[in-house]
Amino acid sequence: MADFIDDAKIQKILEKNRNPSRERVLSILRRSRDLKGLTPEETAALLQCDEGPLVKAMFATAQYIKEQIYGNRLVMFAPLYVTNICRNNCLYCGFRADNKELKRKQLSMEEIRKETEMLVGQGHKRLLLVAGEDQNTSGMDYVEKTIKTVYDTRVGNGSIRRLNVNVAPLSVNDFIRLKKTGIGTYQLFQETYHHDTYKKMHPSGPKADYAWRIYAMDRAMEAGIDDVGIGALLGLYDYRFEVLAMLYHSMHLEEKFGVGPHTISVPRLKPALNAPLANDIPYPVSDHDFKKLVAIIRIAVPYTGIILSTRESAELRDGVFELGISQISAGSRTNPGAYVESCEHAPDSEQFSITDTRTQLQVIKDVIKKGFFPSFCTACYRVGRTGKDFMDFAKPGEIKNFCIPNCILTFKEYLIDYADEDLKEEGEALIEEELESIPSAAVREKTIQKLAMLEQGQRDLYF
Repeated sequence: MADFIDDAKIQKILEKNRNPSRERVLSILRRSRDLKGLTPEETAALLQCDEGPLVKAMFATAQYIKEQIYGNRLVMFAPLYVTNICRNNCLYCGFRADNKELKRKQLSMEEIRKETEMLVGQGHKRLLLVAGEDQNTSGMDYVEKTIKTVYDTRVGNGSIRRLNVNVAPLSVNDFIRLKKTGIGTYQLFQETYHHDTYKKMHPSGPKADYAWRIYAMDRAMEAGIDDVGIGALLGLYDYRFEVLAMLYHSMHLEEKFGVGPHTISVPRLKPALNAPLANDIPYPVSDHDFKKLVAIIRIAVPYTGIILSTRESAELRDGVFELGISQISAGSRTNPGAYVESCEHAPDSEQFSITDTRTQLQVIKDVIKKGFFPSFCTACYRVGRTGKDFMDFAKPGEIKNFCIPNCILTFKEYLIDYADEDLKEEGEALIEEELESIPSAAVREKTIQKLAMLEQGQRDLYF
């Protein structure tokens, strides 16, 4: 089955745009400040520019674009792994079927409830459900029950308000079932868009079918799921190719459905138990190149959210926030049952090793020190600002008119219910400062009123 990723065409574009002139790079960056995004040719030129001052200009441009569209907020979430049973044999993954040393586990609904309670107790309002690919243990019946269990869990004032889902590619009928559960974003990574590399990395299992996977977002959108998230596992092939391929994937969705991806994720390949590529990354991505590609994605697809995981170190994460990141995980674990077990590192049952092991509270404190505002907002998907409606606000930079007040309100909730005394004092000062950045005086006044209502015990207030 043919697909919309043309390897030869992408390679030709990269070759044609090698060694771009200084004038061309600066011209591309100037035009990008109109928030219209980039063509594949323009993106290829930036990807192949390594001149120090020009890279700094890219970083400054990415920071400007992120600020124009999303402001200084960083949305917080955590992954919830419910099963590590998998039929695939991906060469980079600890869950692969041939890994006999991995302790396999499928969480019961009671175990899922307890895991959710732990995450709610940390202040989380948004989770990402992750399951290994095995129809017998993580089919739609199990996924539906899991989603209901997560949404039904309450701890004091807290609950999960948005559950994003990363599960195996589904049929249109199963995506319709998934839509009915009330999920937020459906997320799925192609891992590598390069066809020959994909075939090598996925020698057996359902995931070996490139076309079935790459058209998963088409089927999801046909089923009515209009917020979808794409990504590539950086390190399997040349990151320049992968970034261009993700751009083509975004363009395909935009052209066919009128809506590009809600999020793009940028995970880098990390060690995993008994994974053949654990210590032999085919195309290593340096920290410098990682920062550059994040900035270029923000410039090329300005409206999309960019997700950064705890695969990266605390130091690198803190340094890349300003380059376009809009969502971050915190306090993450990648093995089923890990939150209740309180295990930071469990190589015998995890998908990959995490590097940033800070708690959510620690991450929030560090985020604030870097000049960013932690957000637990889930308002858009709950009031219908999804898909095209969301993009209509995001593309011209108007979404932050909702983001700022909702960010303030959800952070206020966190301060009241979960913060320590040091953070409460610092957080209240930050809220007072952030209120002044709300453009509308009427919205600012309503936000102040809602803050008082939160103090009086009400919760889940938003615009």
